[in-house]
Amino acid sequence: MDVANKSTVSEFVLLGLSNSWELQIFFFMVFLLFYVATMVGNGLIVITVIVDSHLHSPMYFLLTNLSIIDMSLASFATPKMITDYLTGHKTISFDGCITQIFFLHLFTGTEIILLMAMSFDRYIAICKPLRYASIISPQVCVALMVASWIVGIMHSMSQVIFALTLPFCGSNKVDSFFCDLPVVFQLACVDTYVLGLFMISTSGIIALSCFILLFNSYVIVLVTIKHHSRGSSKALSTCTAHFIVVFLFFGPCIFIYMWPLSSFLVDKILSVFYTIYTPILNPVIYTLRNREVKAALRKLKNRFLNFNKATPSHYF
Repeated sequence: MDVANKSTVSEFVLLGLSNSWELQIFFFMVFLLFYVATMVGNGLIVITVIVDSHLHSPMYFLLTNLSIIDMSLASFATPKMITDYLTGHKTISFDGCITQIFFLHLFTGTEIILLMAMSFDRYIAICKPLRYASIISPQVCVALMVASWIVGIMHSMSQVIFALTLPFCGSNKVDSFFCDLPVVFQLACVDTYVLGLFMISTSGIIALSCFILLFNSYVIVLVTIKHHSRGSSKALSTCTAHFIVVFLFFGPCIFIYMWPLSSFLVDKILSVFYTIYTPILNPVIYTLRNREVKAALRKLKNRFLNFNKATPSHYF
């Protein structure tokens, strides 16, 4: 911590995605729409699963937690970026920057483990259906959820501790719309190239390893589905939806952290994917492709409409 206190940089300037005023207005409208849709869509999934007893199963328990993480991932930086486009105030304090790094790695690390848990759930459901109830019990689901958050906290703490040891005494311009270790690291005024490259690339290696495990599990599941024609359409649809989310989440993470000194433009585009675009995929894919969720949403809508009809409209 003493090293961190030597830093003469008290705030950073977030350069954002573009200097063009027209593009900034466009990004403001698009990201505001995406953010609202992400919060509403994922919020509806959480409420629907809680309210509808037919969805009280391990898969939907994990899906609810994924929705909560997606809402958190969409909120750690996007609201500030949206308001910055309006106010033109694009600075962030040193503590605020470290906080963004912490929450980014907390939510991404947690989501990686949770996606692996969801893959394990589908693997057991399809490959070992007779043992599903005994293996994927409510206690196991809670344990998987707790484990995902513990791993996320441990991972984010390691990133933050490393960031706090870096002295900053030169440029304070972050070429992104939020603080992350690969871009902040390059502003440090000390030659920690090898250590930094190793520290950052480790995140990429972890993400790549998890993706390979997930990919192999889905291959096994798809092969199993191919040999069982009965009910294969629903299982194939579910697994396809899972893999789309996995691929679009892991792809940008692997590229950014495996090659941390690559083009800033490419990194910024990929950062948009896993912080803004991917969180909205959860409600879109799982809701539009899942009959049970769509039926539960219709029931929730009808219950809400009936409640409004039953409520007296005049109090005078």
